[in-house]
Parts: sequence; structure tokens; C-alpha cells
Amino acid sequence: MADFTMDRFSLKGKTALVTGAERGIGLEIAKGLAAAGANIIIAGLMEEEFPKAEAAVRAKGVSCTVLKADISKEEDVLRLAEQAWEIFPNGLDILVNNAGVNKLAPAEEMPLEVWQKVVGVNLTGTFLMCRTFGNRMLQQGHGNIVNVASMSGLVVNPLPQQQCAYNSSKAGVIMLTKCMANEWAQRGVRVNAICPGFTDTPLTARRLSTPNDPVVAKWIGGTPMGRVAQPDEMVGLVLYFASDASTFTTGAVLSVDGGYTCL
Repeated sequence: MADFTMDRFSLKGKTALVTGAERGIGLEIAKGLAAAGANIIIAGLMEEEFPKAEAAVRAKGVSCTVLKADISKEEDVLRLAEQAWEIFPNGLDILVNNAGVNKLAPAEEMPLEVWQKVVGVNLTGTFLMCRTFGNRMLQQGHGNIVNVASMSGLVVNPLPQQQCAYNSSKAGVIMLTKCMANEWAQRGVRVNAICPGFTDTPLTARRLSTPNDPVVAKWIGGTPMGRVAQPDEMVGLVLYFASDASTFTTGAVLSVDGGYTCL
């Protein structure tokens, strides 16, 4: 049995694709994987953010390509896979499904199109990415998939936050992770998930910057560590799942939420 060394966390020479990595948690994950040595593809829709994101990843000394794709559309996912294997002819080692959306509405009034949009990106999009890229990883005999779910897929936020579509979609991502991990466990492909808690991102920045916001007060009050997360605090767990430090870990769903879900 070989001794454990920090080299197991190295991604030198590896290849990774991160969805929704133009900013926020996704960009920090892409930068973190790059810092560990992986060459990166960023996939997303926010074209105005592409140059800045690409430069931030390239600054880590690796290659970075940014591709436009709507993961809720099967044709986009299929095209993205073709592009990824053209960029990395020897295959893709790591897939991080981070892209996600949220739209608030009371459950009794939620328009069908809102439900379909949220579930379409968060759950169906993650399924399409896992199925399409997982299939290719199975053919090459190896691969690591990390799905970004949410603590809201584990517990109902007690405000209540009117986001039944989001919560349901993230709960679905958690079960999808476990199902695929089980199916592929002996075929070389591992699938794990992280569940971020309340995090300071461009999506929450306005609310977090509002003095005495009662919702923020409840977020922080319900978190044992007494604060929200910074996006880069998600990177360590993703790196663990993506690297050889976790070779006997699959189907794991771990929270990065300051203790929120332990109450």
C-alpha cells in the first residue's frame, strides 16, 4: 500500500470542463482546478463575462477555452461534447456541472414556464451533461463527475423561500448523482456532489449589500458559523472529488454550508 502524499491532489496534465463558470462559484472552481494543474474548458451563456473568465483561468498557467452552450438543450450538450473531445483528443478527465438558475414564486402561483425553466437547467441540464459526457468517459474507461447541488436539495429553507422549483431540482440532482454513481461504480467513472450553503455570489450580492436585510439576517442566523460562504470555499471539496485523493469515493453528497444542515 502506497503512502498518501499531497501529490494525489494534483491535476497536472488533467482536463476539465466546468459549466456556468463565467463568474461566481463556477469561476472559482475553474480557477481552483487550474491552480492544481488542469487544463480547462468553461461552458456558459454569459458572453460578456467570457474574456474576463478566460483570462483569470489562463493566469494559472494552463490552457482555457470558453464555449457557449445552453445545457438545457440536448443539441447544445451534444455539440459541447464534440467540441470538448476536439480540444482534448485524449479525453476529458473531469466534468463539473455547476450551471444553475433560480426563480422565486409562491408554489400555488408558480407559472409552468418558471418551473420548466428551473428544472430544465438544474436537473434536466445536469442529466444531459452526465449522460452525454458520462457515456464518453465510460468508453475511455475513466472520469470524475462533480455535480453542484445545494443544501436546498437537502432541507427546506425555513423563511420560507418561495423556490419549490429550485429545491426540487436540486434534490433531483442529489438522487441523480447517487443513481449514476451506483451504475458506473465498477466502470471507472465516479460521480459525487457538493451542496453549497448561502454564498456571496453575483446573484446574492445585492441582497447581501443591503443594510439590515431581514432575509440575510435569517440566512446568517440559521448558519452555525454565523456568516455566508465565499465562492472559493467550494473549491477544496471539488478538488478532492476530482482528484486521486478520493479514489474510493463515489455517490457522496457533502454540504459546504457552515453547518446549516446539521441543525
